[in-house]
Amino acid sequence: MLNRETVTSGLEKFKSLRIVVVGDIMLDRYIWGNVNRISPEAPVPVVEMTDEVDRPGGAGNVVLNLTSLGAKVVPICIVGKDRCSAALKDLLQRGNAEINGLVEIKGRPTTIKTRVIADDQHVVRVDREITDPIPAKWIEKLMERISASIPDADAVILQDYNKGVMTKEIIRHSIDLARSHDIPTLVDPKFNNFFEYWGATIFKPNLREAENALARPLRTDKAIDRAGNELLARLQSNEVLLTLGAKGMALFRNAQSPVHIPSRAVKIHDVSGAGDTVISTLTLGIAAGMDSADAAQLASYAAEYVVGQIGVVPVTPEALLETASR
Repeated sequence: MLNRETVTSGLEKFKSLRIVVVGDIMLDRYIWGNVNRISPEAPVPVVEMTDEVDRPGGAGNVVLNLTSLGAKVVPICIVGKDRCSAALKDLLQRGNAEINGLVEIKGRPTTIKTRVIADDQHVVRVDREITDPIPAKWIEKLMERISASIPDADAVILQDYNKGVMTKEIIRHSIDLARSHDIPTLVDPKFNNFFEYWGATIFKPNLREAENALARPLRTDKAIDRAGNELLARLQSNEVLLTLGAKGMALFRNAQSPVHIPSRAVKIHDVSGAGDTVISTLTLGIAAGMDSADAAQLASYAAEYVVGQIGVVPVTPEALLETASR
């Protein structure tokens, strides 16, 4: 278990780090309200809105977790030329993130997810997005930004939500460039292009993603250990961190036994964004020189904090220190 001194030291080192985040950024819109009646037009609840909040989502939530923990962050992502893009840029700047890496595409909307939450219950989500792979000329634009940003980074995160940004070309260019500069690359994959991320420093799928990629259920510890080692070999990664929900995490390293990191029993309010928090905290730990098992443990504490909150919120140094000290 990490002691308070180790966590405090890590948090202090985070302030000097510069992280590049390449991936799918989006705007998360939350509409809060109360339900007191059913609509006469259809058998659905009428939500009387009490508040409306916009937050960076997807790779944007990763960015906010990183800046919240003190790091300098360069997001390299695609947005539209629309009002949502303007709102997203404003939120990122207010969170102390750079926005020069954002590339605007006319005619392709900024991805927005609108969630309606009534009486603390998630009622419905409405998505506006285009998930087709981005055109070749925009791939070139992104690769230019990546080439300009990665050499000065302490770590790179590839954050895939299958919204069209993480093409094979972007993936390969990012990993190869980072490796050429001896910069750690950490991957949070989705279902598409799962096995294109070979050669990354740490590959972090969740259980569902791993099951989908390997085309088999992973219901026992033995099956999970076998899957982790198989992913390690197939992806040629230094390490694989498999997140297992309520069962915690399992870290796989070449020629070593798996390290199992159990989760502690906590009251869960909302698991949204927990994976973003894990990859953010894990990356900062690695970039700060922590052992990967310690960095994964710290990430587990960060996730423990955020699942206890309603809505997607970034972890703060104070919250992380308090959670780790329990």
